[in-house]
Amino acid sequence: MQTSDAGSLLQYDPERHAALLADYCLTAAPGERLLVAGGTEAVPLVREVTRAVLRRGARPVVRLDYPGQDDDLAAFAPDDVLDDIHPADLADVEALDGSLRILTPEPGSDGNAAGLARLIAARAPIAAARARKKWSLTLYPTAHAASQAGMTGEEFGAFVMRAMFLDRPDPVAAWGEVRERQARLIERLTRADRVRIEAPGTDLTLRVESRTWANSDGKRNMPSGEVFTGPIEDSAEGVVTFTIPAGYGGRMVRGARLVFRAGEVVEASAEEGEDVLRAALATDPGARRLGELGIGTNDGIQTPTGNILFDEKIGGTVHLALGRAYPETGGTNKSAIHWDLITDLRTGGRLSLDGEAVQEGGRFVE
Repeated sequence: MQTSDAGSLLQYDPERHAALLADYCLTAAPGERLLVAGGTEAVPLVREVTRAVLRRGARPVVRLDYPGQDDDLAAFAPDDVLDDIHPADLADVEALDGSLRILTPEPGSDGNAAGLARLIAARAPIAAARARKKWSLTLYPTAHAASQAGMTGEEFGAFVMRAMFLDRPDPVAAWGEVRERQARLIERLTRADRVRIEAPGTDLTLRVESRTWANSDGKRNMPSGEVFTGPIEDSAEGVVTFTIPAGYGGRMVRGARLVFRAGEVVEASAEEGEDVLRAALATDPGARRLGELGIGTNDGIQTPTGNILFDEKIGGTVHLALGRAYPETGGTNKSAIHWDLITDLRTGGRLSLDGEAVQEGGRFVE
């Protein structure tokens, strides 16, 4: 594999991708039972991850979903299947030592948003059990993902390689550099209490005193490049407009606008996909509160792709997650959902800590 220059493109390499996942993200060890799950389109990467895990003495458990499988469940499952999980499904996850989920973006559907929300709510115990073990999330570059990003398949494959530092001689060392840079940012953030986000259509204040900031260095999300925490649950006040489209249940939501009072969403609208937004908010009481405040730091990802795994990492953006908090941040909000929504600060935005601007126009103030 050659690194790129102005006149050539990298080739997506599933074997190199799999090695990074097995060694760096999953840290596969002899005897471990590791789930490898993804859509049928991701078979080339699933195969290479399975081989990599086997070479390291671990026991892979492979699960494949066909395109539209959740839509079929939401449309055709009787209530007892839609709203409850089988005990064997939970026991199977609890018997794992870790899991990898490979995203395979596919065209959105006009499916039952309320049914999909019920399905996600029913799976909450499985998601919680999986989160208690080591886990990682990545993406396989499908044709739809490339089209959604406005790229050819070859261009998107090269984009994925660069975003994961797979174009570098030592990707693991590159992610170590990210970790060190973000650690310095966290030193600054941990001294703050009140965070204010300002941008066109946005003026939102949150509190984060005594909360822990996490350094997302590619272990759980590949690619990564963000720092995040769980804001104090009743602290969100103001309005936020999410300027980068975000998917949920196979549907895109554009121009979402939320108004918060005492930490809870009291008004919600969207230019497109408002029914999806409202269905997500109705999942459970915790879905109307925030579980995460994240700051994107990856300057190597500059263009939105329509996929949250990449878009929330864009340098100069912030994202807020409705729903479940990560316990390691000190957040206590509980919900079946964790849905990240992004706003861009690169054009007229400001991020302030306790009244002092630390980022202007998407660039940190020295």
